[in-house]
Amino acid sequence: MSRRRKKMFLGFALSAFIIGVFLFLIFRPNRINLTTTTEPEQEPIDEVIDQVENMDEEVQSTTNDLSQNLKEAVDQTISVFVQNDYHISAIGDSLTQGVGDEINSDGYLTTLKRRLTDMDYRVRIENFGKRGNRTDQLIERIEEESAIQRSIRRADIVLLTAGANDIMQIVRENILNLDEDIFDLELDHYEERLIDLYELINSYNEDAEIYLIGFYNPFESYFNDIEALEDILIKWNETGETVFESYPNGHFIPIHDLFQINQINLLADDNFHPNETGYSLMGARVLNSIEPMLENLAAEQDIDNDDEGISME
Repeated sequence: MSRRRKKMFLGFALSAFIIGVFLFLIFRPNRINLTTTTEPEQEPIDEVIDQVENMDEEVQSTTNDLSQNLKEAVDQTISVFVQNDYHISAIGDSLTQGVGDEINSDGYLTTLKRRLTDMDYRVRIENFGKRGNRTDQLIERIEEESAIQRSIRRADIVLLTAGANDIMQIVRENILNLDEDIFDLELDHYEERLIDLYELINSYNEDAEIYLIGFYNPFESYFNDIEALEDILIKWNETGETVFESYPNGHFIPIHDLFQINQINLLADDNFHPNETGYSLMGARVLNSIEPMLENLAAEQDIDNDDEGISME
């Protein structure tokens, strides 16, 4: 088959495939980014966590898995025709998936992609967020899912959200005895998992810049009188920062302060996950953090292009 006919065939196949995907997405029930509806003043903390965790389990259905497979197939097919200058791999929990953002569905990555495009960066962003994931589950997914491994190998930048579900699990298992010592003990294990997470990603791509995005207090709207939780979250964020900043290619992006802005609603209907505005603030913060790295990469590309243009006569 000639190159021209092969390109025409691939174009036809891509068009047919995309039409099929759109039809599937239009007519299927979309529960990926649904949130819970508990009102803060009505439920005790254990029932709040139950509701969030039940929703996490419910959305991990065959339909959603099929949707992710279709998305990956479309992305891989499109990559045959489109070459981007930069590749970003986003891996993590519901903050990466975009749960709560029922308008854009990709959460902070929507804002990040739009603003990078406005700045004339040609960027490919792959989203591997999965709500409910703890750090140990993220490690397991990276070890087992070839799509994530391929994405990391191609990535210039890897963005991570991890840790909030680790804390939620501790709260759930110790609901009758929320002692700060329990969180301090588990913090050591969390630190070990973060080290494993960084080194696993680095083993697939030593050149990628790896950013851990911190987390805010998801219980603040429900239980703002539990001061110990705020102190615990600060410790866990500081641990994440210490671990990642200790590596040459590791970085930490704080977002805790963004969700302490008064008189602005930044949470979705569940008063737990960010809404579109909350994710927009996250996207802006992430952009500010990674922009210097993108500028360095652009400068390196310009140097490489100049070197390629030099010839010896």
